[in-house]
Amino acid sequence: MTPVPATDVVTDALVELQRRLATLDEGEVASYIPQLATADPATFGIALTSMGGNHYWSGGVDMPFTLQSVSKPFVYALVLAELGLDEVTRWVGAEPSGEAYNAISLEPGTGRPANAMINAGAIVTTALVPGADEEERFERILDCLGRFAGRRLDVDERVHASESETGDRNRALSYLMRGAGSLPGDPRGVETYFRQCSVRVTTADLSLMAATLANGGVNPSTGETVVPEPVAVQVLAVMASCGMYNASGDWLLRVGLPAKSGVSGGLIAASPARFGMAVHSPPLDALGNPVRGVAVLRELSARFGLHLMRRSARTAPTVMLAETARTAPSDRPRSEAEREIIERAGDNVAIVAAQGILDFTEVERLLHDIGTVVPEEPGWVVLDLQEVSEVRPFAEVMLREALTRLAARGHQVTVVGDLAPHADEGSGTDGAGAWRQVPSRDTAVARCEDALLSAGINRQKGHGRSDGEQSPG
Repeated sequence: MTPVPATDVVTDALVELQRRLATLDEGEVASYIPQLATADPATFGIALTSMGGNHYWSGGVDMPFTLQSVSKPFVYALVLAELGLDEVTRWVGAEPSGEAYNAISLEPGTGRPANAMINAGAIVTTALVPGADEEERFERILDCLGRFAGRRLDVDERVHASESETGDRNRALSYLMRGAGSLPGDPRGVETYFRQCSVRVTTADLSLMAATLANGGVNPSTGETVVPEPVAVQVLAVMASCGMYNASGDWLLRVGLPAKSGVSGGLIAASPARFGMAVHSPPLDALGNPVRGVAVLRELSARFGLHLMRRSARTAPTVMLAETARTAPSDRPRSEAEREIIERAGDNVAIVAAQGILDFTEVERLLHDIGTVVPEEPGWVVLDLQEVSEVRPFAEVMLREALTRLAARGHQVTVVGDLAPHADEGSGTDGAGAWRQVPSRDTAVARCEDALLSAGINRQKGHGRSDGEQSPG
């Protein structure tokens, strides 16, 4: 066995939990599907996959078992990616049922199942998978599950046969929904759902599958985009509110992570932008959730502060600089007379530099700080994004809108870094996209100083305009 590095506190935590909670002997192995009743109740594995594709585990993480209900969020992701949220929600809702996984939970009037995490809803989402026939539909499901897991998966045929033999309640749900008009396709397609539940995985596979959802749909080991980020967000939202059946509210309160359990003893949890995690332990509580898996996630969430509702820590300030040319002039050599003008009128050139990832919180801070130094009268604004590693799409929309407004008010805007105007921008008179790009902050500031000097501006320190001044050119 490879020694665990001294710095690997994650593995140490998993090993400690697995050894201690292995003595927890509560719960019963599922027996309503006869083949599941043969599982060893002592089986116990914990695996975690980080956003960097690093793997941590303890116990029997390579032992295969069937997905059962843990397949539901991934097939839901498949149909959301194929059909879109509006079409999918015509057939299946997104509300917690407050009932058991196999409950007859249909919306009055429409017959829609409450959500995709209970059997009725999962039967519908499986039926929504595009395909010419059931075989093609299942192949698409198996391919999608394999892309989440980073490898080709297969079916445990013995479990499939056992599941089919005892699946009358699910068949009844299928025919009931068909009669209510809420099931697309033939009710006999429920057999595809039985096969989906019988797909075989390991705990290590499941942690990577959960990590792919946590990583915005990108598999952190293969780098493949399995589903678009908005789809991953939608799936995690339903997992958070519905994934633990009629214990979902208590789970969200105490653990605070999107999760999904299955009657074979599997449990996944996703901490968005952090990691995906899986536990396998066959004994279930009265609600159908693995006893040891629930205990593991409760302890880890408390120990490492993983609850979604916790305030996230800021690792570094977003805004590195928010000054003007008066206090942060360029390095370009200037005459004494030019330096005097820049010292006197340099507040007409605002300079702001940012770093890191720009999400809503960060871009809000950035825009606020730009507002504190931008001149009241038309002047110059330099925005340095060289140290910004990523601008999230909605943050980019906010940033572009703010720069467009500044340009529309007469400010000359210069951007250092990767924020080019759109192809159809820059030619209008309303300021849309009217900013230029230069290779360095010092170059940008120097050019603004040159424009200030050539305009003959002679402002007093601050933002006031003296008589006879020209507008910036």
